[in-house]
Amino acid sequence: MPVRVRYLTDPACSWSWAFEPVVRRLMGEFGDELEWTLVMGGLARDYAAPGANDAAGQASATGWGVHQWLLAHWLEVAAEGGMPCDPLLWREAPLRSTYPACLAVKAACEQAPDGGHAYLRALREGLLCFRRKLDTTEALVEEGRRVGLDVERFRIDLGSHAIVEAFGADLEEVRAVPEEARGLGKVKGSGPRERVPFPTLVFVGDDGARRGTYGYRPYEEVRAAACAAGARPHDAHAPEPLTALRRFGRMATAEVAAVCDLPGPRAATELWRLASEWRVARVPVLCGELWEAA
Repeated sequence: MPVRVRYLTDPACSWSWAFEPVVRRLMGEFGDELEWTLVMGGLARDYAAPGANDAAGQASATGWGVHQWLLAHWLEVAAEGGMPCDPLLWREAPLRSTYPACLAVKAACEQAPDGGHAYLRALREGLLCFRRKLDTTEALVEEGRRVGLDVERFRIDLGSHAIVEAFGADLEEVRAVPEEARGLGKVKGSGPRERVPFPTLVFVGDDGARRGTYGYRPYEEVRAAACAAGARPHDAHAPEPLTALRRFGRMATAEVAAVCDLPGPRAATELWRLASEWRVARVPVLCGELWEAA
């Protein structure tokens, strides 16, 4: 039986975007040894509410406005994680809340054969790279159309009580901080807003034991947790960049480097070589680029 993975995250979480190379390498190395479930964390119910979310609290501590703080924060995370981003979303079309996007992911999970990963990825790219204000029904439905969802069913699911209840269950899981995370100091917020950090992965093996990694962690640590839960990595060699792009779709240079087990400069060189041969296309982002098979 595959090891179950519960991925606690939020579509607008910049640290989760920085974590994408780890997630995709995990998927590539373990394949069907892992069975994924997306758990939506509700990063911000209302960004404008004083003290109601991490961003509001950090902004208050610095004397900045919440959107100004988020713009700077995204740049800092991009510099550390190596993933492209466009933080001008927070100047030109700031989100009101991440709850609509979380609900949309739960709705996508109801019909998507990949468990909602492609839809979540589309939201991440739209928010963090393409400056799309994804906090309204129509904008979220359009992203569903981009990834091939049945948009009429998606629209119905998005407005259903079942999806609201599913998201509510996710919020309860995110806020039930395990003692392991607490002992590691991996707790965000306080009081009723206390939660695990995003991204968090919880691996559940056949014995029911839960092994978690909390927050932005290196691949070696995450891989060790997967193996400890009973997952067995495939023996196949790391794929070539073009093969990886055809499997995963659009990728950043850092993701290609991780999945293909290449040093960053070599991955970039290979991608530019493929682009010069018209085999891949560069998708520019304000701070960096994405790549896709031509």
